[in-house]
Amino acid sequence: MSEPKTTLDVIDIQKIMTSIPHRYPFLLVDRVVEINGDESGVGIKNVTANEPQFTGHFPERPVFPGVLMIEGMAQTAGVLVVNARAVGEQQVNSVLFTTIDKAKFRKPVIPGDQIRFHLTKLARRRNIWFYRGEAKVDGVLVAEAEISAMVA
Repeated sequence: MSEPKTTLDVIDIQKIMTSIPHRYPFLLVDRVVEINGDESGVGIKNVTANEPQFTGHFPERPVFPGVLMIEGMAQTAGVLVVNARAVGEQQVNSVLFTTIDKAKFRKPVIPGDQIRFHLTKLARRRNIWFYRGEAKVDGVLVAEAEISAMVA
């Protein structure tokens, strides 16, 4: 395979939706910024009170589910991988989440917060990418995990 592109502009919601198949209410990345090819990038999720998970998690004290933060990391990684493909590389049909390791949840995230998913590539083996992800709110670590995804 040829080398992936090493620079990209900010990826807005329209470009995200052409990159990965997720849609509301399961599209958990609003924008991707600070992109360095498939090496690293930051996905942004604006948490709002009208999201469906808050009707049951929890009605009296809404807390953004940790599993959705991990999914947001995975979606950010998927956007990075798809958009960093080198010219002439095979078209990506799907990006499949394959592993979650070392997941930790540090602080609750509530409506009004903006989560920034910081992803850094650890390795690539053929069609599988490995990333370290950190979710931060106002610069404070709220969740972290190592994830991998397979491109099909």
